[in-house]
Amino acid sequence: MRSPRPPSVAKYERNVQAMGWLSVGLGAAGIAMPRTVAKVAGSPFPTALVRAIGAREVVNGVGLLTQPRSSRWMWARVAGDALDLALLAIALASPRSTRGRVVASIAAVAAVTAADVAIARKLERRYSSERGEVRRDGSVRVEQSVTINRAPEECYRAWRDFKRLPLFMQHVQSIECVDDKRSHWTVKAPAGRRVEWDAEITRDEPNALISWRSLPGADVQHAGAVRFLPVRRGGTMVSVTMQYTPPLGATGALVAKLFGEEPERQVREDLRRFKQILETGEIATTQGQPAGRRSTTFQLLAKASP
Repeated sequence: MRSPRPPSVAKYERNVQAMGWLSVGLGAAGIAMPRTVAKVAGSPFPTALVRAIGAREVVNGVGLLTQPRSSRWMWARVAGDALDLALLAIALASPRSTRGRVVASIAAVAAVTAADVAIARKLERRYSSERGEVRRDGSVRVEQSVTINRAPEECYRAWRDFKRLPLFMQHVQSIECVDDKRSHWTVKAPAGRRVEWDAEITRDEPNALISWRSLPGADVQHAGAVRFLPVRRGGTMVSVTMQYTPPLGATGALVAKLFGEEPERQVREDLRRFKQILETGEIATTQGQPAGRRSTTFQLLAKASP
């Protein structure tokens, strides 16, 4: 039997869902009755603009209802509130507006904005460790796993040879091993940038676990672990957990998402390629070697195995 959610969790979700339904309701009204909505607000907004604002509200509302633990949708709603306030301020200066109604609309939107900001901050504090979410300090937590039809020993050996990780980690340009525990990483970043850092292994349990952390002064502060867990019917579950702070903090994380380079997707794709290399000897692609031929990637990884 599934245990009930704690009261605090239920309260957070109820608040978010209430804002979600408010967005959907306001948005639907703006789309269906744009002239009426503009008249109530006292503004001379054209029909097309009111409908566009309504569509934005509907999308935002659906996001809040489907992802009540994500602060991103609440902050998107706050951004929408700010835009609405700016438009109402412009309307206030228009001789075609109804001044009293516009002032009342500004007061109402300002009150809703304050509530939205409060809920967004609470969500960040309550769910700051949710995977894939940007925390208040700009860091991101990532968790991904994949099951590979190979023994833990083989998976561990392939991963432990850090110099060969760029073969399946697409954004890693190079890794130079300083000694048995320390290494220097060079990684591609969004917008054509490049970041580097020194890392050290904090735990190394053969065939079971490798954990690491970046050293002070690194461009990217991060720590993580990869676990190799045997599966009952054979094979290995390779599980990666990572907490990292991208360049420029939260701003850098949002920029990465805009460029389609968010860490959650990167790690998932890296694990997919790792699985393909170990199981088939090559990475599936529209370009490359004919099926059945061992690729250069496989030959290099194979050298990691005794």
